[in-house]
Amino acid sequence: MRRFWFSVLLFAIAISLMVASLAIGQDSVLDKVKDRGRLVCGVYGGLPGFSFLNQDGKWNGFDVDYCRALAAAIFGDPDKIEFVPLKTPERFPALQTGEIDVLIRNTTWTLTRDTQVGADFAPPTFYDGQGFMLRKELGVTSLEELAGASICVTAGSTTELNLADTMRALGVDFKPVVFEEIDTLYNSYEQERCDVVTSDKSQLAARRNVLKNPEAHVILDVTISKEPLGPVTIHGDNKWNDVVSWVVYATFFAEEHGITQSNVSTYESKNPEIGRFLGETGDMGGKLGLSTDWARQVIAAVGNYGEIFERNLTPIGLPRGVNKPWTQGGLLYAMPFR
Repeated sequence: MRRFWFSVLLFAIAISLMVASLAIGQDSVLDKVKDRGRLVCGVYGGLPGFSFLNQDGKWNGFDVDYCRALAAAIFGDPDKIEFVPLKTPERFPALQTGEIDVLIRNTTWTLTRDTQVGADFAPPTFYDGQGFMLRKELGVTSLEELAGASICVTAGSTTELNLADTMRALGVDFKPVVFEEIDTLYNSYEQERCDVVTSDKSQLAARRNVLKNPEAHVILDVTISKEPLGPVTIHGDNKWNDVVSWVVYATFFAEEHGITQSNVSTYESKNPEIGRFLGETGDMGGKLGLSTDWARQVIAAVGNYGEIFERNLTPIGLPRGVNKPWTQGGLLYAMPFR
């Protein structure tokens, strides 16, 4: 009997080693993107400030700019890209099946998502938190005053779980009104099918701007969660996740050192780390499977983090808050280019 189980163990080890060797032999998503000649980026597609189609049919927004930054790093051309709009339930299946190369769609990094849905997260590009929007005429200023209220929330999201946890902890009874689609969620709120809508504060601010009477709605000064939002790659492809991560770090680093879209082509410094960042010394690009000037290409295409934020999120009323460089008391911190 012992010999039988020992044989089973050896067989299992052999299978594991075979699977591992096959995985190692597989092309990285980076190789597939290069061979295809364009990046396929999953976005939301209907959230002003983050990802949306303007009247000219052009994609715009904070998340869109990070998609373009990635294309610029790989190809030296931010337009070698295909955008795929995804509904909330479609996000992770699209990543798992290879329909998209990267997901940059207001997605919160959680332990469960990091371990259970076949995803690896890159550094957060926006630190957010869940809030509540309601009609100003209600005169509500605290969650305790929402006893008996109907609250619109997106199904299958961290938002739904956070809402239930918070209200249970406060001992506040409420009526959840659950929707699969974000557009339906906000349309229902505007039609007064619920008293309150809850989501990430960035989303609330973006959607308030497109309501018929934005000034009639207020976002409570209450934050009930941490929502670190950022790019997501397929689990296990370290090479690809490295590229996505360092493109994010490049935008942080550039802002920290005053490297902008307008000066990156002529920027000079005696700082050795900046020299490595700009591709003047060392071979940082080669270590990532990119060109030596990949970081220059990123900043030339979309600018540094501050420029991306000011262009897309400041106009919808979002303050920088903690989304500032660590040198200014914020949470944005680039790993060393060494």
